[in-house]
Amino acid sequence: MSSTPRHSGGGGSRRGSGVIQPERRRSSIHQNAESEAALAKLGYVSELPRNLSMMSILGLSFAIMAVPFGLSTTLYITLTDGQSVTVLYGWLFVSLISLAIASSLAEICSVYPTAGGVYYWSAMLSTKKWAPMVSYIDGWLTLIGNWTVTLSINFSGGQLVLSAITLWDEGFVPNAYQTVLMFWAVMLTCMLVNVFAARYLDLINKICIYWTSASVVIILVTLLSMADHRRSGAFVFSHFDASASGWPSGWAFFVGLLQAAYTLTGYGMVAAMCEEVQRPEREVPKAMVLSVAAAGVTGVIYLIPILFVLPDVSILLNVANGQPIGLLFKTVTGSAAGGFGLLFLILGILFFAGTGALTAASRCTYAFARDGAIPGSRIWSRVDRRFDIPLWALFLSTVVDCLLGLIYFGSTAAFNAFTGVATICLSTSYGIPILVNVVRGRRATRHARFSLGHRFGFFVNVATLCWIALAVILFCMPVAIPVTPTSMNYASVVFAGFSGVAVTWYFVSARKTFTGPPVPSDAGPPETEEGLAVSSTHGEKPPPADVVEDGPTNDIKPMVVDEPKTI
Repeated sequence: MSSTPRHSGGGGSRRGSGVIQPERRRSSIHQNAESEAALAKLGYVSELPRNLSMMSILGLSFAIMAVPFGLSTTLYITLTDGQSVTVLYGWLFVSLISLAIASSLAEICSVYPTAGGVYYWSAMLSTKKWAPMVSYIDGWLTLIGNWTVTLSINFSGGQLVLSAITLWDEGFVPNAYQTVLMFWAVMLTCMLVNVFAARYLDLINKICIYWTSASVVIILVTLLSMADHRRSGAFVFSHFDASASGWPSGWAFFVGLLQAAYTLTGYGMVAAMCEEVQRPEREVPKAMVLSVAAAGVTGVIYLIPILFVLPDVSILLNVANGQPIGLLFKTVTGSAAGGFGLLFLILGILFFAGTGALTAASRCTYAFARDGAIPGSRIWSRVDRRFDIPLWALFLSTVVDCLLGLIYFGSTAAFNAFTGVATICLSTSYGIPILVNVVRGRRATRHARFSLGHRFGFFVNVATLCWIALAVILFCMPVAIPVTPTSMNYASVVFAGFSGVAVTWYFVSARKTFTGPPVPSDAGPPETEEGLAVSSTHGEKPPPADVVEDGPTNDIKPMVVDEPKTI
């Protein structure tokens, strides 16, 4: 059964506009046509300009993960839960797991490259009966994960900006109003960049790679050359002390993995940019996997010098603002100015991380709204033709994060749970399409352009699912025990609350009107299967006479016809 490609609620189709820039090379026009034709097979009409390259998507993923920034703002977690062993080996362990998850997602993305990402994949991989419900829940998990990871990045960024003041005034402790106002300023800056510098996002994402790499090298050289005191190799590579956590040593190590897992969560978000890339079935999967590999290496290079020059851990854990990295830089360089110089490099990474996360969150919102899954979808799915971006989806993402930031006035502990919630939601949303793919025998990815191979892919998929199941439990744990109302980890409460709202709303209302994304017949696995989700009630054409509505889909053809690339 086939369906007509879906338009979003605003503007005309870029395919139908007939506007072709005269300076574009013929090959680019041809690639654009191929990409738009492939998107039409998946049920959508291209509305966003395809002006991003593989390097740009790699840079965006690298920016969202923001390794030095993410590790710096969550350093207190691993210093509490094991110190050197947890910091270094926890990072290596989670990097390998993240590489496996990214590879699993990249394989699916190479078959279904749409802005819907894991939400769309869940529908395509599920049976016809379960596709709407599975895609709806996964879509909301993805949306909540995108919003909360953007929130946590920019809020901790605001805290880091204020921590710069303590380099000169150690007694300064920002109050709730100052913290929230600084957070709003960071959010506003990121939104304005996404609006007025939208045409330069390709360049901005590429600059991020060079800025981050240069920052790591500068910090490495500065710390090692200026430190008056250096730790021993035994401390850096084998010291373990979880006494500050109260947890048993083994469990403390796993609880401390939140630092690495939170930092390495953004790779799947870039699937939302598929409709702004030429040949996304090839370029986006490569960018996802390469960005995780690059992030893993970058983290090791950044963390080892930090551990060699680490000051007294108890002093760092007692920093009033909860951001010890500025004090660490000041202590090692011997001056507030030197500490701020290094901190400025981290703040530069914050700019790229906040901007990139908001970009991905807005595209995720746009894609989900395009299929009518969000109240007010006709507004949020509009593409503004002045800027060629989903402006209202960007506005909604910004407002939601700014409103969630108000929770800080009521409870700092509840707000800190968003770090765990972002990690849990994104990890769970990644796991759902992987789980469905495994349950259905990985048939949908058998002809994937980016293929892990049947047996090795099955092993990688199962390993990632085991980790995700463990991570959901781990990241609901408090960093240290015994807990108080202010130190309790409310991630489980927030996660259950968001998930409960999504499930309840589905059964109350959405199940009557929401049918999932459009799933055309020529975008699935080649095998004959019973009940594949290949139909859509949104603008679909009548089925051919020889096709039975709920019968086997004998004539499904794979979208990708090239030989699979095995890694």
